[in-house]
Amino acid sequence: MERSFQRSRRLGWAIVGCGWVARDYVAPALLQAGNARLVALCDPDSESLARMPGDGAVRYTRLDDVLAHPEVEAVYVATPNHVHAPVTVACAAAGRHVLCEKPMAIRPEEGARMVEACRRAGLQYATAFDQRHHAAHRKLRTLVREGVLGTVTQARIHYACWLPRDWAPRNWRIDPHQAGGGAMIDLAPHGIDLLEVLLEDEWTSLTALMQRRVHDYPVDDGAILMGRFRSGTLGVLQVAYNCPDNYPRRTLELIGTRARALARNTMGQTPGGTLTLTDAATGVETVVPISPEEDRSPFLHQVEAFSACVLEGRPSPFAPERDVRLLTLLSQACEPRSWEDAPCR
Repeated sequence: MERSFQRSRRLGWAIVGCGWVARDYVAPALLQAGNARLVALCDPDSESLARMPGDGAVRYTRLDDVLAHPEVEAVYVATPNHVHAPVTVACAAAGRHVLCEKPMAIRPEEGARMVEACRRAGLQYATAFDQRHHAAHRKLRTLVREGVLGTVTQARIHYACWLPRDWAPRNWRIDPHQAGGGAMIDLAPHGIDLLEVLLEDEWTSLTALMQRRVHDYPVDDGAILMGRFRSGTLGVLQVAYNCPDNYPRRTLELIGTRARALARNTMGQTPGGTLTLTDAATGVETVVPISPEEDRSPFLHQVEAFSACVLEGRPSPFAPERDVRLLTLLSQACEPRSWEDAPCR
């Protein structure tokens, strides 16, 4: 378990990039973690810095200054996507471990550069795939491993939201330069990673259909990805920025020969949701219980897991080269992007 650590030693963290994810989820997790402490915050926008929790954290507007702080040992990179690579390389040069928001980079070669910089410096690197740390997903992984579902034939994820142009004052997620794409690059990495983790299997191919159907910005507002795993299992991911938030839009389904697993409202930043099993022989649906102790913020599980690896001097169970492979598959699936010529209706 992640919390089998010595509470007398807490890893010193900085957050670089203080948007809403850092404010609402990353900083609270670092403030609650038993083996981590929030030392510093960094963002070029002083207003964003002022909105961050953590009264004891030193606040900087320059990356060089936060990396010079002697108590910063690890950095959570939560900047816009296009600067993930240079920030990570700078962190590695300063001797700081890195946990970087997804997607790790816009292009696979940038991701490879990030991994190599940390490897050469003898530092830990991981991509912040918080979904793999959700309590329901951890339980589901155990059920798959124990054979409760039988042979898994198909896996499906619907992970969507409503994200108009004016969603935020500086909505970098719809800027192709800063984000590298739209709904596909923002939302699909979670599902691509999570299904590999749950199935303990590897994608061998991914194909995508993308759309710009509703919103008038220059990136995709929806996509469907289809692929095959090494075992022969088929996977489908539906992601969107054009799905009204009041619709059911966060589901994960694994179809097996013995049982079907359905997770509702577990995809996302918060704990909770439900996990049910439907028996193949009887059709009876039962709720899988999740202990309150485990049903904590996936960000809290994540920062404790990363901190434990650093403090105990052991590598992450997920090699960073795997993240580059997944980014490569996603990038290949995005081409050709014929949707760019389609009008928004």
